[in-house]
Amino acid sequence: MTSTGIRLHAPAPGWSIEADVVVVGSGVAGLTAALRCDAAGLRTVVVTKARLDDGSTRWAQGGIAAALGEGDTPEQHLDDTLVAGAGLCDEDAVRLLVTEGPDAVRRLIGTGAHFDESEAGVLELTREGGHHRRRIAHAGGDATGAEISRALVEAVRARGLRTVENALVLDLLTDAAGRTAGVTLHVMGEGQHDGVGAVHAPAVVLATGGMGQVFSATTNPSVSTGDGVALALRAGAEVSDLEFVQFHPTVLFLGADAEGQQPLVSEAVRGEGAHLVDAAGERFMVGQHELAELAPRDIVAKGITRRMQEQGAEHMYLDARHFGAHMWENRFPTILAACRAHGIDPVTEPIPVAPAAHYASGGVRTDSRGRTTVPGLYACGEVACTGVHGANRLASNSLLEGLVYAERIAADIADRHGEDGSHARVPSPVERPDRPAHPLLAAEARFAIQRIMTDGAGVLRSAASLETAADRLQRLHSDARDALDAHGKTAEPGVDTWEATNLLCVARVLVAAARLREETRGCHWREDRAERDDAAWRRHIVVRLDPDRSLAVHTTDTPDFPPTIPRAHDRDRAGGTPAPSPQEQ
Repeated sequence: MTSTGIRLHAPAPGWSIEADVVVVGSGVAGLTAALRCDAAGLRTVVVTKARLDDGSTRWAQGGIAAALGEGDTPEQHLDDTLVAGAGLCDEDAVRLLVTEGPDAVRRLIGTGAHFDESEAGVLELTREGGHHRRRIAHAGGDATGAEISRALVEAVRARGLRTVENALVLDLLTDAAGRTAGVTLHVMGEGQHDGVGAVHAPAVVLATGGMGQVFSATTNPSVSTGDGVALALRAGAEVSDLEFVQFHPTVLFLGADAEGQQPLVSEAVRGEGAHLVDAAGERFMVGQHELAELAPRDIVAKGITRRMQEQGAEHMYLDARHFGAHMWENRFPTILAACRAHGIDPVTEPIPVAPAAHYASGGVRTDSRGRTTVPGLYACGEVACTGVHGANRLASNSLLEGLVYAERIAADIADRHGEDGSHARVPSPVERPDRPAHPLLAAEARFAIQRIMTDGAGVLRSAASLETAADRLQRLHSDARDALDAHGKTAEPGVDTWEATNLLCVARVLVAAARLREETRGCHWREDRAERDDAAWRRHIVVRLDPDRSLAVHTTDTPDFPPTIPRAHDRDRAGGTPAPSPQEQ
């Protein structure tokens, strides 16, 4: 791994904190990693962009998937995950997920999370798309994420972990050997710190969530601007599979011009028997897949989009009037309230729905211990690409992945901290370059990027649409670069300009990968390449950023990822040679 030397234009840090590990993000992945690191005796600092409970986790409605029910097995969960992933899942990574998942959920319950139970005290489980069994544990009916977030935040506060809220992470710090040395961040005017500072630590865990705000309409909160992926790219890390953006099939339709975060109508509503219908009331998913409305998300999103095209409609409908008021009020109170707030009553009328950007199946490439290609930099949750999701995430596997891989990361950091003295001391970061290497975009570029991506790289893609998107993104990139090179000028540093710059970075990578993958697979739907092509494309697209800010794109030779950490480097750690991770075998 070679560092790019690229950093965002920002003031020099005016304050610093020292730690053994800094966790960036406060969703299920970040807080689980932080709690496990703290329990191992590591000085742990949590940095989060908003408040501790404001990440994507709290918006998760459906639940968390694990083989917890009678008759269900990890092997069955594995099979459903592999089918959804359309040939690109790393089977060993999935096997880790489904075998370690049930105990991870039980530990989450031990942390204080309360899931819905029957009167007999047995977990109530539901089904979602792509699952052949009821294996989705839920809380508060349709408020699972909020309950998980509550429990983890309370545990973090009870343990007295050091937290820095309202802080946008900027860049990775590295030492003279190229190892992780912490992060720079900007605190937005609240709390103990203010302005740009640094957390110095030999281990950094990225758990920054997704990048849904790269599109005009998304289920993601406003903070999901791809900051972790952009930081990793500037640090020299590899990202993979970014073309596989899952569009959730059933998002409340608020109008063709609606922008920003849109209300989600959970897949669990279909799991309990709701039907997708057109304006005439016809169920159009029947006959398209054996599971009809409960097919994997990419198939349902395509089915809805096709029907919309055929009928010249802006949306379809989700009909659950047969649930009755009692079921809506007790099983789906959050969704019911959101619909009614927008003038729709699901008890008496079908819900207008359309697909919207929901989840990034790709991200910063990691191995089974969450290690990226930058020594000391880890990633978990939606920001990471562990190989679990392949070309399309199976419903409700995301919370489970956050749990399982966060625990594995914490174990690896604790092992390295205890066995190698060099990991126990806080490294000295190399000096910042005299002149910023990365120009900033104006804040309003965010909306231009979102329109470009929605028009050219949304649910439906083609060579023509992607070429247009790439050209328009390149103009934004070149204009900012030329202004800096010619005049030494860039947009003023600030949260809005840093976010816009991060969005452009991840948008360019996504479009580059989508252009290269000339097939339809999972949630990557090419109108001009309608068939899946295993012979040519059952492999991953890996991207890194070169020092000149150009993208280096290549494909793997097989469906398997190469190791993230060279074997020679891994053998150097004290305590002998560890067993190889699945990606290394």
